[in-house]
Amino acid sequence: MLRTSSPFEAMRAQARQIFLQGVEAADPAHAVEAALKGRQFTDPLIIAVGKAARTMAEAAMKHVPAETVIVVTNYENAKPLEGAEVRAAGHPVPDAEGARAALRVEEALSHAKGDVIALISGGGSALLPAPVVGVSLEDKAEVNRLLLASGADIVTMNLVRQQLSRLKGGGLLRAAAPAKVTALLLSDVVSDDLRAIASGPTVSPIGTREEAAKVLQDLGLWEKLPHSVSAYLARPQADLGALPDSDVALIGSNKISVAAMARTAGPEAQVDETPLEGDVAEAAQFIMDRALAGGAGTYLFGGETTVKLVGDGMGGRNQELALRVAMLAEKAGLTEFAFLSGGTDGRDGPTDAAGGLVDPGTLDRMRAVGLDPNEVVGRNDSYHGLQAAGDLLQIGATGTNVADLQVLIRA
Repeated sequence: MLRTSSPFEAMRAQARQIFLQGVEAADPAHAVEAALKGRQFTDPLIIAVGKAARTMAEAAMKHVPAETVIVVTNYENAKPLEGAEVRAAGHPVPDAEGARAALRVEEALSHAKGDVIALISGGGSALLPAPVVGVSLEDKAEVNRLLLASGADIVTMNLVRQQLSRLKGGGLLRAAAPAKVTALLLSDVVSDDLRAIASGPTVSPIGTREEAAKVLQDLGLWEKLPHSVSAYLARPQADLGALPDSDVALIGSNKISVAAMARTAGPEAQVDETPLEGDVAEAAQFIMDRALAGGAGTYLFGGETTVKLVGDGMGGRNQELALRVAMLAEKAGLTEFAFLSGGTDGRDGPTDAAGGLVDPGTLDRMRAVGLDPNEVVGRNDSYHGLQAAGDLLQIGATGTNVADLQVLIRA
């Protein structure tokens, strides 16, 4: 649906501009160049994994003359890069291309002669699946699907993923030994827990095999697991010894992007220091409560919510958050506002949208084409609801990923 001009266009444009400044602040190229400038490496091997992998690798190659550069990224960001081997793989559900890419990375690491430079960004967990012996890629993908549908947060998901992978939870360090690894991380995790970024291939694991089994039981997923997975997690864990030494640095994060949005929005903007996490319905209520209590102004948030899938629709956490905020605003009687929620990677769930950008006319535009907002939310079908309203936020793949950003402007 093409949305006609409305009195809220100025607020919508401002919200979009603020959001895009947050995305720009997460530019991985600038961060990588700053981190590597002036440093020297011996016989370097560059391994870049994640949604920002290609951009990070290109920046690194300007400062590091590596003979071998392997890039593993999602299909949307996989473009040829001279001097590098670019491989595309599935995200958020791992696929066979990712498994082949993992084997290639392991092979390269086994022949590393000098320094290994690991460039890690969000999405790397799904993009580089290396299932442990006895667990198939299909079984590992099924675990990933169950976790995504359960509403588990990213730390919980990565706790489980690490235990089922040869490369996660420090596995890349072990595969590279005795070569020294320098890792530059772009964080898509709100807490900036390095163990959770791409499931921590260059740092210690979040927890143990036993702890992974317990969280799966607590989530009610244990009986739904493929037999190979439950059997593996039920076996005692061997002591692998201490991880090899590494040099790990965080070069970009959600907090940095929120700060950039605040500079763009101006000194009167209200920045919420509490990361926006947890169930998307609760997050929507939190945002609305802040706006109702604070009155007119600009409100900025950053974080990563979760959606528990109960319907068979299409959407993502940002699209559903935007739609839920529009519904709460209508209920509260707000008549002048614009709200944007978007993923900094340009993709929200299994869709081509980054999120949603709503205003007081959003729900009426949906109803005009026969859609009931309550039914749309109940089906987890926010994509089609916002599409009908002309309110999808579509910016294309950005080449970066530092979780999600939200902007609420209230007049």
